[in-house]
Amino acid sequence: MVTISTHSSWLSSAIALLCLFPILVKAVDKSVFKSCAESSFCKRNRHYADAIDRSQFWASPYEVQTSSLKYDIWTGKLEGNLIKNLPNGVQEQIIFPFELSFLVSGNARLKIDEERRMKQNISIPGFGNLNKQRYNQAAEWALASGAAQSMGENVTVHGLEDIQNGFAQTFEITYGPGGSKSVVMSMNPFKMDFRNQGESQVLLNSDGLINLEHWRPQPANDQLFDFQLNEMELNHDMWADQFKGFKDTKPRGPESIALDITFSGYSHVYGIPEHSDTLSLRQTRGGYGNHDEPYRLYNVDIFEYEPNSALPMYGAIPFMQAHKQESSAGVFWINAADTYIDIIKTAASNEDSFDITSASTRTHWMSEAGIIDLVVMMGDTPGSINKLYGDLTGFTTLPQLSAASYHQCRWNYNTQDDVLEVDENFDLNDIPYDVIWLDIEYTKDRSYFTWDPATFPNPELMMQKLDESKRKLTAIIDPHLKASSRVGSEIKAQGLAIHDKDRNPFLGQCWPGDSYWIDTTNVDARNYWANQYALGSEFAGNSTNLFIWNDMNEPSVFHGVETTINRDSIHIDGWENRDLHNLYGMSVVNGTYEGFIARDANSRPFILTRSFFAGSQRFGAAWTGDNVATWESLQIATPMLLTNGVAGMPFMGADVGGFFKNPTSELLARWYQSGTFYPFFRAHAHIDTKRREPFLVAEPYKSVIRDAIKLRYALLPSIYTAFYHASVDGSPIMMPVYYYTPKNERSFAIDDQFFVGNTGILAKPVVQQDVDSVEIYIPDDEVYYDYFNYHCYEGMGYHSLKVELDTIPLLSRGGHIYARRDRFRRSSELMKFDPFTLIVTLSKSGFAKGDLYIDDGNSFDHQSGDFIHYEFTFNSGFKKLMAVNQNKSNPDTHKFIDGMANVTIEKIIIVGDLTPTRSDSQVRVSQNTESWDASIVNKSLTSSAHVLVIKKPNVTIGTDWEIQV
Repeated sequence: MVTISTHSSWLSSAIALLCLFPILVKAVDKSVFKSCAESSFCKRNRHYADAIDRSQFWASPYEVQTSSLKYDIWTGKLEGNLIKNLPNGVQEQIIFPFELSFLVSGNARLKIDEERRMKQNISIPGFGNLNKQRYNQAAEWALASGAAQSMGENVTVHGLEDIQNGFAQTFEITYGPGGSKSVVMSMNPFKMDFRNQGESQVLLNSDGLINLEHWRPQPANDQLFDFQLNEMELNHDMWADQFKGFKDTKPRGPESIALDITFSGYSHVYGIPEHSDTLSLRQTRGGYGNHDEPYRLYNVDIFEYEPNSALPMYGAIPFMQAHKQESSAGVFWINAADTYIDIIKTAASNEDSFDITSASTRTHWMSEAGIIDLVVMMGDTPGSINKLYGDLTGFTTLPQLSAASYHQCRWNYNTQDDVLEVDENFDLNDIPYDVIWLDIEYTKDRSYFTWDPATFPNPELMMQKLDESKRKLTAIIDPHLKASSRVGSEIKAQGLAIHDKDRNPFLGQCWPGDSYWIDTTNVDARNYWANQYALGSEFAGNSTNLFIWNDMNEPSVFHGVETTINRDSIHIDGWENRDLHNLYGMSVVNGTYEGFIARDANSRPFILTRSFFAGSQRFGAAWTGDNVATWESLQIATPMLLTNGVAGMPFMGADVGGFFKNPTSELLARWYQSGTFYPFFRAHAHIDTKRREPFLVAEPYKSVIRDAIKLRYALLPSIYTAFYHASVDGSPIMMPVYYYTPKNERSFAIDDQFFVGNTGILAKPVVQQDVDSVEIYIPDDEVYYDYFNYHCYEGMGYHSLKVELDTIPLLSRGGHIYARRDRFRRSSELMKFDPFTLIVTLSKSGFAKGDLYIDDGNSFDHQSGDFIHYEFTFNSGFKKLMAVNQNKSNPDTHKFIDGMANVTIEKIIIVGDLTPTRSDSQVRVSQNTESWDASIVNKSLTSSAHVLVIKKPNVTIGTDWEIQV
């Protein structure tokens, strides 16, 4: 027993906490969150769409002012004005300047703003320093270097002169590699048709639903002048509204934006997380199996969320991907305001000038504020869209290896003794783990950046004890700061807090009671936040094994409207929270990341966030929030994580075991088996649940959980390789089936099974109670092998697999090579110099390929070339297995590579129709100009699959080698 203080046990502490802080838990109350009809801007835009749909003589008021069109050959940018014609004989036209640019990545970007608001030549009495522009800074947060314009390369304009001379109503711009992409723009009404290889893919405003609510003076008694509306628009709560007793003032008046985006020929669309729903998104206009409400993107604190819902959740990524047999497309709606998205899937038709002749998906995007700023992406495969999106917003950070391992958490480990007792019990029960977590109770009076001296008198000593096993500690830090604390007082005094509409620091309730919220959209506040993590500081000390968890950063406000902050709250530069709400959580994590980089510039930070926006993948991981210990929550976790991977944020997890309530032992065991493959693998539980650390669970469940965790550690080399690919090309780590079989339409909606990166491992977690078999879908004609016993499965379609409690249904697809480590240590870093095992699963044609990425698992040295990246190939015709290190960088930077010189591959398992050709059952190994023999120690036939095991080939890591079988 490790003891460094004499405080009471975790049990007595937990009982005391339950008495002090009773938590009332109930299922999600949908009435807390606005429906579309209760969100005035959504109600107005849905009404607009319905009115247009009912009208037989509708003519869109939006047209392109042809005389304004100007193309700059040096920048490859088209500029012009979109005109909104006001009805009822009014001569005034509302001008919306737009620009269409083409990016180096091959994407096209459209921006539309409002001239009058851009110039700020409007009067809003009583709101002197309110920013009168439309919010145009979401892209500054979301985009990375991939937003660079092409400067006219590969961009050609066709027919613009005819437009300007009045001889035509459409013109075309070709762009992209070899001019393979194009956009056709129509003048009146305004429409855009994006084409790939001449085929329409993405249509903008083909239904005429574009609606930019222009600025207008507020009339007396909130009654609009007739000329301000056409017959389709609705006058509803344009300057203020009420919800659950909260009044939202809107001094800038109505400013919502809306646009219809059609994916021509696509029946399946994906993305726009976060929702507790299926991978292939549903329709939202009612009908069997559909939603009645639009999908909503508005970051809120929603606990005990229910499955199969379009309700808003903790994160918002306004990116949608579409896929069909021959192509893929994506649209990124760069807007951080409250957003609703309607989806309607239509049968084949030919109803407009763009000739929609096949089944299509029509979407209607509605945001409360901001400008229209969107990027259209077109490609051949889902992976190509992930690459294009990642070029825009950045790729997921390559984490420390420990962060990709198993994490142990609960609310709360209450004392140092408690933490170290849990740590010791993992070792005593032969269960590896890497990170232990602390929730809010470690603080003094729930004041962040403090430690409770009664329960954590020496946190640095605690972290030193953990470091002996190369384990980490993660501590929670939330952006609500106790008003009477040091940090609360300082952000108030320095003007670094979010303010209310009256320009006073916003005061609300959260875990500490009265709290202020730091405005990390302000660079000065972000620097202040970052400085709290400095080496030697009172909180962070000098320990190097400290990670951070930013929770409640939607921001969550107890008793706040929709559980969050008021929309008319004010941020830096006079922006309202309504403008940037969905990116606030990312701004908090951005500050934390900057703090840890300043703390140790050559250690990769690990940060977990609950709230996220497009681009958050650059800074850390996220999880699906406060789920419940039910089978339904386990079932929905997989499609939720798949969706986030499709939307460019693959480093995601779900609380293993369920946060609320107590799982049965069977549910807990099955959840660990599923969580083994979550990119972020963490167990977590509410403070009033029973303790459920793996070593406390009764047999046989403890052994089942132990085996699941060990499987994660065995596959860490391949899972870390999947993280590498995610960090360079945006590949999901949990790979949807349709990524592997993009021409098999039956795979497009499958979301209860997935592939593990590029390994070919197909996982179908058991997510139902008391089952003795599962149906796993094989999506192609390739051969598949049982991961554990190499039983052979062939034939596209569903196959029944028998399952026991200790069974994880896993198949290995033929044609792949992946690595694992079969020796287990207490943590991942202690496995650093252990040997590898290679698994080669031959395809029907006798080929296989794969790769293995290795670096030091901690520093940024890989960015200067200090890593190993093997590509493996096997050719049965030549019976040769080859390994080629793809890293050709300067060998002077290879400190890590040199340190791996004695690490070997200790075993190679080749599965498939292969027999050795040498009578002595040996293979020939060659590396570094030397050759030697290695023995085949096992050769067997099992269900038509030969299994050939090469033991101790003794090839070392870092240089090329080959084995002749």
